[in-house]
Amino acid sequence: MALVMHKDSSTNSINNKQMDTSKYVRYTPEQVEALERVYLECPKPSSLRRQQLIRECPILSNIEPKQIKVWFQNRRCREKQRKEASRLQTVNRKLTAMNKLLMEENDRLQKQVSHLVYENGYMRNQLQTASGTTTDNSCESVVMSGQNQQQQNPTPQQPQRDANNPAGLLAIAEETLAEFLSKATGTAVDWVQMIGMKPGPDSIGIVAVSRNCSGVAARACGLVSLEPTKVAEILKDRTSWFRDCRCVDVLSVIPTGNGGTIELVYMQTYAPTTLAAARDFWTLRYTTSLEDNSLVICERSLTTTTGGPAGPPSSCFVRVEMLPSGLLIRPCEGGGSIIHIVDHVDLDAWSVPEVLRPLYESSKILAQKMTIAALRHIRQIAQESSGEIQYGGGRQPAVLRTFSQRLCRGFNDAVNGFADDGWSLLGSDGVEDVTIVVNPSSNKFLGSQYSASIFPTFGGVLCAKASMLLQNVPPALLVRFLREHRSEWADYGVDAYSASCLKASPYAIPCARPGGFPSSQVILPLAHTVEHEEFLEVVRLEGHAFSPEEVALARDMYLLQLCSGVDENAVGSCAQLVFAPIDESFADEAPLLPSGFRVIPLDPKADMPGATRTLDLASTLEVGSGSARPASEANPNSYNLRSVLTIAFQFTFENHTRDNVAAMARQYVRSVVGSVQRVAMAIAPSRLSSHLGPKPLPQSPEALTLAQWICRSYRIHTGGDIFQVDSPSGDAVLKRLWHHSNAIMCCSVKTNASPVFTFANQAGLDMLETTLVALQDIMLDKILDEAGRKFLCSEFSKIMQQGFAYLPAGICVSSMGRAVSYEQAVAWKVLNDEDSNHCLAFMFMNWSFV
Repeated sequence: MALVMHKDSSTNSINNKQMDTSKYVRYTPEQVEALERVYLECPKPSSLRRQQLIRECPILSNIEPKQIKVWFQNRRCREKQRKEASRLQTVNRKLTAMNKLLMEENDRLQKQVSHLVYENGYMRNQLQTASGTTTDNSCESVVMSGQNQQQQNPTPQQPQRDANNPAGLLAIAEETLAEFLSKATGTAVDWVQMIGMKPGPDSIGIVAVSRNCSGVAARACGLVSLEPTKVAEILKDRTSWFRDCRCVDVLSVIPTGNGGTIELVYMQTYAPTTLAAARDFWTLRYTTSLEDNSLVICERSLTTTTGGPAGPPSSCFVRVEMLPSGLLIRPCEGGGSIIHIVDHVDLDAWSVPEVLRPLYESSKILAQKMTIAALRHIRQIAQESSGEIQYGGGRQPAVLRTFSQRLCRGFNDAVNGFADDGWSLLGSDGVEDVTIVVNPSSNKFLGSQYSASIFPTFGGVLCAKASMLLQNVPPALLVRFLREHRSEWADYGVDAYSASCLKASPYAIPCARPGGFPSSQVILPLAHTVEHEEFLEVVRLEGHAFSPEEVALARDMYLLQLCSGVDENAVGSCAQLVFAPIDESFADEAPLLPSGFRVIPLDPKADMPGATRTLDLASTLEVGSGSARPASEANPNSYNLRSVLTIAFQFTFENHTRDNVAAMARQYVRSVVGSVQRVAMAIAPSRLSSHLGPKPLPQSPEALTLAQWICRSYRIHTGGDIFQVDSPSGDAVLKRLWHHSNAIMCCSVKTNASPVFTFANQAGLDMLETTLVALQDIMLDKILDEAGRKFLCSEFSKIMQQGFAYLPAGICVSSMGRAVSYEQAVAWKVLNDEDSNHCLAFMFMNWSFV
């Protein structure tokens, strides 16, 4: 018996050994090649696909399907490990480069600390010496000692040179190089790091702004995965990334003996508003290499002080100075570059109205417009080149970037209205709040690729523009509201007229009636930048006709829209909403006629307390005006955030309709300005709500009837009254409902559709931070949190059967994204006169912003 058991166990061990050896298969190179081809097509084939592979490929016939399954599992695992190893190597290279960058920054800060300690000790000795002098003779000795010191250390004189020849220009270039490097890596400028700019492998880099220096300056350091020569090529093309750059002309190129080049460059920049002149620069740009293989591109203005040839004349531009600025691009081990960017300019702030000077005196605005914009652009291209960013819709990233550039450029052209582009001023109607300019050139809109025969009656392009000063309105919040609530300020009829410019037979010119035609918008995203500070999208405007005469206008229209600067935490960032009508085809070379809004923040000043209202800028245009404000506005504790809003709308016109289009455009822009003022008052921070005044009471017959239905239904279902009224008339009921302290609102009840708000009293509008017009764009499920939505779904059947239900305390969200708490809420059905379900009403009790 023992012998038999021993024999059986021996047999089982042999079988197990044979089974184990059968698990491991040594594949031939031909088999691996066949499996790799299938893996490239389908990394995870199904069981049927594996069996089909064995049948179709004879060299795999001796391998079982289970073994092929294991091979694909192992292959996917190896691919995952390879990608992870590659990712870790990339992160390691970034961290190594960032560590080097931080060590250099630490050394620079140590030098700055030593310099400050030395200055502190010197000033302390001077104060002690001054305090010890008690007689006039001592004072005289101090003065004499200062004069002797000046004689011992005379001011270095610039060597005599002929800056009009190559040797003189090279001397200027070498001086520019030395001064630029002292700013980029030294202590020539007192740099202060911007808030929120934290260094890291995935951050934009280290960004700092100047303090107590001539002009305004900004500095940035960052990492990109591009080679230095590629970085230099991209950033030298300023028109591709600097949105305020109108043109850059290289008038002369002079090679130097050290392998570098000297270029004489003329650059024009746009004015950010309609109330200031544009700027231009006449500079020397020097490109060279350092001993450590770093690439340097430095630049400075050529003035009477520096010498050099005179620049081109400029009649409608203000010639300003660029102090030594540029790029220091260092190669990284393993690929990529470390970039140091310095921008230092003097924008001649005294040539603009006093209220606008912060735009030209703020290093933070310069940092956002130029320094950070350059670093973001190069990082964007680097990530697109590496395949880290994928865009849908079949559009190449370069095409989408071109659309963004065309929108910004077209809007800047409209705001500035340069005469050499064909713009000319049109006579006003006696009120100077809106400026009208016209451009009869067909190339302005149609472009060279479109034949004028397609639009035989095309008369030109007309632009209506205005600027105003906003108080206590965050730019990001205002632009986000204008983007999300277009029905609050736009006119559907004017939008239809703008869209008709893409067709050969445009519509008749409408009268501007904001909200005159009902419409809704659907935003379709196209692309966004790496940090989501700018995004490109298509907006579909869905028209709805309520009468036969509106059928012609009730059609879908499309806008290409660019939105930027909606991050409220970005310091000095310009917020902008620019859009242009497009047709359904949306070709890459489609003509664009941009319009929109731009809001630029002004640095708040301690000696200028802000008024809690929206002001017209026309009253503050005197240069150097120092008029005092009323004492009632001089509250030092008031919230003071000033910004400049610029509005520009462009329209095409036919040869015989110019005056009619001008009248329509002027009226429309005035209505938009009024709407924006109301929006600005509505979305101002809650601390200002006491100054804004009550919202107007709706007086339509529908509102009167709805108020009676709300109160009557509440009494029928709950047995109580919302409030007691002395008179049962509709006016009295609506007035009490409108001014009720609890937030009362109604939403639609439709099958297969999300509930949308249709009415709210004043407290309800304040809680949702919206207006009656924009209320119709807000859905119920967007304001309730997850717990509130679940509870409402569980109680919905009870509401429809019993007529009402109480909701517990909770949190909801306003249209501006702010959290609102409430102690209790009640929901009830609103019945009409036939006792049919009309809508659903809610009352939120004791609500407050969290």
